[in-house]
Amino acid sequence: MSELLPLWFGFVRPVDRRTYFLSGVGLMVFKYLLDAGLVYAATGVFHGPHVFFNPLFSMRADALSPAPQWVLGALVLFALPFAWVGASMSLRRAIDAGAFPWLALAFFVPGLNYFLMIGLSLVPSELRTPEASPPPGVDHRLRSAFYGVAAAVGVALLMTGFSVYGLKEYGSTLFFISPVAMGVVASYLHNRRFPRKIGETVLLAMLSVLVAGGLLLLFAVEGVFCLAMAAPFAFFFALLGALLGRALALFTRGQGGGPLLTTLLALPLVAAAEASLRTPEIREVTTAVEIDAPPELVWPNVIAFSPLDPPAEWFFKMGIAYPTGATITGTGVGAIRRCDFSTGPFIEPITVWDEPNRLAFDVAAMPPSMQEWSPYQQLNAPHLEGYLVSHRGEFRLIPLPGGRTRLEGSTFYSMDFAPEAYWRVWAEWLLHSIHQRVLNHIAAKTEVQARANSNNSP
Repeated sequence: MSELLPLWFGFVRPVDRRTYFLSGVGLMVFKYLLDAGLVYAATGVFHGPHVFFNPLFSMRADALSPAPQWVLGALVLFALPFAWVGASMSLRRAIDAGAFPWLALAFFVPGLNYFLMIGLSLVPSELRTPEASPPPGVDHRLRSAFYGVAAAVGVALLMTGFSVYGLKEYGSTLFFISPVAMGVVASYLHNRRFPRKIGETVLLAMLSVLVAGGLLLLFAVEGVFCLAMAAPFAFFFALLGALLGRALALFTRGQGGGPLLTTLLALPLVAAAEASLRTPEIREVTTAVEIDAPPELVWPNVIAFSPLDPPAEWFFKMGIAYPTGATITGTGVGAIRRCDFSTGPFIEPITVWDEPNRLAFDVAAMPPSMQEWSPYQQLNAPHLEGYLVSHRGEFRLIPLPGGRTRLEGSTFYSMDFAPEAYWRVWAEWLLHSIHQRVLNHIAAKTEVQARANSNNSP
């Protein structure tokens, strides 16, 4: 074991194709037995290797869905040291074979990593003359970059797991402080022995953000849409962290990384403190249209309306939930209105029935707010449920001169994302768009009925 640990986790020992192949096969078998044993202990079901080695995470998730949530989290944690060993050995194997070192990053791409491992197991070591220097290892620049990216990605994954799954919190610590910490860690480790150029240091921090986002996508924790929305913050604050980390490395050389480690250990405490203090605010979003018909004619189309045409707006086509129709069971207070969306139904018990002036309802159940973009068929990203919540809604019908009606639709919602000011802009824009789709449909249908009534009147 004293020989294997430096081989697997270090960067000094060269890796020939025989060593690479034997280590790879042995560790894959060991990891399979570890994962299968854990799942069997939790569920009593033993899965074959085809489940755990399937590059499609969605198929693995379907097969393992009976397992408790903590088992899936444990499988992800168990995968991290194996990912380190695989990437480290792939890097040294590529160097030993005279190939492009950064080829090792393909190890993190599902499916492609198998072809990488097969190829590196077949390619011979680079020929060297007897008087040549010893086989080249990983140079100090590449080694420090690898350590920096790995540590920064570790910060991202651990803080995401702690904040999202532990605290059920998408807070400022996750969106602001964690990217700063990622930049500091990557930059500090890259500069602590030898000063690097600022541009190189910043690029390393940006690479850390990209790799972390890719792993969150790979592990089906988040989808493309959410990652793209959060990316501006992540890149900006990682850049600040990179500059800070480089300065710390240059001015504290020889003093060790104790203060940095202490600061990182404080991150979960800051996140927990923030979670205990946050209280989401309930806000109202109101949209209105004017309809060329009296309230008495508008009212039936408010309480229930026919199926809507497919949306033309690009953001609805990207997966944002949109209304498709509404039905109602019963009349008066206590009736149940069902508003169907592309992701499922809203169940809305009626609380105010003031015909034809006001209809109000609570939201007893609501579907996911969107269908996330992901390489997987099913993605249950945590932010899709419980973080953007509709509490109640209402329609107000206001008579206007000339037999016309001002129809107002309101949603009372809360949002548990930070920074709230940033996410609120997007949330309220989308709520207005959803309102507008419904109100325009009601207006068009009512005005057609009003014209038909006018034509039929003597």
